[in-house]
Amino acid sequence: MKIFDKLHAFVWESMTTNNCNTYLIDGPTRVLIDPGHVSLFDHVHKNLSKLGIGIEDIGLVICTHAHPDHIEAVQLFKKEPALMTLHEAEWQLAKERYADAFGMRLESLTPDFFLKEGDFFVNGLEFKVIHTPGHSPGSVSLYWPEQKALFTGDVVFKEGLGRTDLPGGNGQLLKESIIRLAELDVEWVLPGHGEIIAGAAEAKINFNELEQVWFNYI
Repeated sequence: MKIFDKLHAFVWESMTTNNCNTYLIDGPTRVLIDPGHVSLFDHVHKNLSKLGIGIEDIGLVICTHAHPDHIEAVQLFKKEPALMTLHEAEWQLAKERYADAFGMRLESLTPDFFLKEGDFFVNGLEFKVIHTPGHSPGSVSLYWPEQKALFTGDVVFKEGLGRTDLPGGNGQLLKESIIRLAELDVEWVLPGHGEIIAGAAEAKINFNELEQVWFNYI
């Protein structure tokens, strides 16, 4: 699904299958955000193929965090040109806890470099990496100022927010992360699961609802 020029969303619509939304930024270097599970990657592969893109054409894979439904398919890129990145705090917890908790083989998921808070440039495109812990310690959100687009991983959803009962989850940190994101000038909220939020007014309504309603449950 084309969202706007240079951005495609491969939204996962099944309510019974555990896989995340994947996003393609079709820039000078093609960026894939959150490739999902290996066993379910065919959903992404088919959508890329419709655009005439193979996995060998991806230059960078960004993982918003290291839960299996977001990162597992990274291993499919290990023999491809693409680099892979996530936040260092997430990788540290993945090595300490996630391998046992989720049964992941970390040697096939090793990042090429780490994301850091601040400006992030990818071959002419400018983004801002925002460290947004709470759902997991190294969760990041990616803001694209040119398009006023915010990729939130599992921090913010439409009418919902990330769970905090998995290793490294923290309700207070999640609230603080969401408050930071709510301050951004956003036209598009692109979550790791569920529907995309379009329009500044709708994004503002969603952030207000999270603070007024959902904050009471974490």
